[in-house]
Amino acid sequence: MKLFLSLLFLFFSLQLTAQFDSENKSIAIPAEAVDEPDADNAVDIIPEKKKSEVKPEDTDNTIIAPKEIDVATLPKKSFSMIEDNNFRNPAELYQGQLTKQLSLRKRKENNNNGNTTDQFLGEVRTTAIKVNVIYRDHQYPDGDLIRVFVNGDIVRPSVLLTSGFNGFNIDLEVGINKIDFQALNQGSSGPNTAEFQILDENGNTVAGNQWNLATGVKATIILTKPDPKEDPKKQ
Repeated sequence: MKLFLSLLFLFFSLQLTAQFDSENKSIAIPAEAVDEPDADNAVDIIPEKKKSEVKPEDTDNTIIAPKEIDVATLPKKSFSMIEDNNFRNPAELYQGQLTKQLSLRKRKENNNNGNTTDQFLGEVRTTAIKVNVIYRDHQYPDGDLIRVFVNGDIVRPSVLLTSGFNGFNIDLEVGINKIDFQALNQGSSGPNTAEFQILDENGNTVAGNQWNLATGVKATIILTKPDPKEDPKKQ
């Protein structure tokens, strides 16, 4: 019995010693309280998507990089001393001016020399029996000479034009009466200039005009006389 009590006492002594050592060596640190997340302020964590899976509608703040714009490259213009105005060929630069001057000179020569092609001054219908053909130099008299034809026949081989009217009478034939005035020269200043008038037997002007002719050129007027038998006014 004594042995049993001794062992029991020894057991309890060891237990008390172990508990005392355990209380001296360990320090318990209380855990801090962690606030539970508020359901209203909770943030859902969405797993990151792959770049190929991200769509513009996934977020309102998505920044889309602009596409690269292909800029057309214009071909480089080759340098040319002819096309460049600053290095143009002198012959090219003055070609236009030279052509213009030649054109003006030619026009001036034509004006000085008169018309170089035959001139048609019109056709007049008349019932006159005869007409008086008169003419004069309508500019300064400088020695202009003309030749006059009626229906191809020479009626005045050479006439000197003066400042006053001169002329001749002709009897009109039924049908066409063609009168040609041919310039024989251009006087001292050229061209051959004249004014003519055609008067009927009553002194009324049937026709009239002017010409400026080069040497050898003709001015023509036609007087047409209807056949009285076919003219209603004569019946």
